[in-house]
Amino acid sequence: MPHSIFHYYYEFISVYQASHGSDLRVVLLHFTCNCTKSKAHIQSFKKSPRFGLFFDASLFQEEHVETQYGNVHCIMTRTLKANHPAILTFHDVGLNHKSCFETLFNHQDMHEIIRHFPVCHVEAPGQHEAAKTLPAGHTYPTMDQLSEALPSVLKHFGLRSVIGLGVGAGAYILARFALNHPDLVDGLVLININPSAEGLMDTFATKITGWTQTLPDTIIAHLTSVSNLQDEILTNHDLIATYRHHITTTMNQANVSQFFCSYNHRNALEVERPIPGGNINVRTLKCSTLLIVGDHSPAVDAVVDCNSKLNPTKTTLLKMADCGGLPQVDQPAKVIEAFKYFIQGMGYLSSASMTRLRSRTTSSSSLMSLDGPRSRAHTNELQRSQISSHSNDEKRVRSHTDVSMDSISSVNQSVSKATEVAC
Repeated sequence: MPHSIFHYYYEFISVYQASHGSDLRVVLLHFTCNCTKSKAHIQSFKKSPRFGLFFDASLFQEEHVETQYGNVHCIMTRTLKANHPAILTFHDVGLNHKSCFETLFNHQDMHEIIRHFPVCHVEAPGQHEAAKTLPAGHTYPTMDQLSEALPSVLKHFGLRSVIGLGVGAGAYILARFALNHPDLVDGLVLININPSAEGLMDTFATKITGWTQTLPDTIIAHLTSVSNLQDEILTNHDLIATYRHHITTTMNQANVSQFFCSYNHRNALEVERPIPGGNINVRTLKCSTLLIVGDHSPAVDAVVDCNSKLNPTKTTLLKMADCGGLPQVDQPAKVIEAFKYFIQGMGYLSSASMTRLRSRTTSSSSLMSLDGPRSRAHTNELQRSQISSHSNDEKRVRSHTDVSMDSISSVNQSVSKATEVAC
């Protein structure tokens, strides 16, 4: 390769890595797919909107934002749009924004979303890469306090509203934030959320685990499944090894331990499902909410329980088949597909290109019913075909019907029963 071309090749890689922190393989792939071996063409490509979308370092801000509960590390990408909320992410215990969300946001299907929405990644105190150990006398913020730190982040970056995307502890924090500041949250995508406080048995089990396991092993069990950990290691050996290495070498384990302790001492969200004809002013999430969990996740029961406590007209539960505790890593394409439909249901991305993902919609008590002429006719036809071919299934508590994932976009506008989508 001529020296001049190598210079621009190196410049391209440097700018892309500064914007996304991606590994060299991803950078080389983008360079190979999108660039030519002509200096003029490379310069033209750098000036194109597509280059600016993914590789403009000027659209990348990394800051420690001061809040009343300590500094939080934030990464803001792209500029604000007047009529669009930002996507605000919050990671799980033992992870940071890279290890939790990089696979998801680097996926090619995610480009349609990040082209329209700015993204703000928030990391809990001391959880970013190369973080220094927190002072000895430092009291780590509670989950409630971390949620109250988020308004300062929004104010710092000039964000008027957000769509929250959280995993585990991050999902809990975003849900708490939405409960206390409903005017700042347009929607929530919550992966592996547990709305309950730890019981006495859970607390006792956590202490026993702390005595018998190393912190990386404890975190891996939290992220995957204690009962299925050996199966996870056999089927996802590389993934488990990668996260074990990340926790051991990249994260400050003393800080991770404090964050984990704070999460284990969380309060219950104390949300209640509004009952038609009863008390409709109960404490619950006011925004459209998509709950996601893998069917082999340790959080599956907690997520189902959370779904039962939320407003059924605003909540969708997506159970992902053959998926463990990290659906955004195990099956990012399916998570993105659901995310796109969810955002589309909120009135955004109406022209987004989305491949059809066939799924199964399940109601916890009866067949799903969608309001509106098109949705209702579609559902009734499915119900008739189901009844005629599976008459015995009417006796079951849980019924199934095949529909498109359009139900995710429709549920935010008009759904009469809680929706559970399995894919």
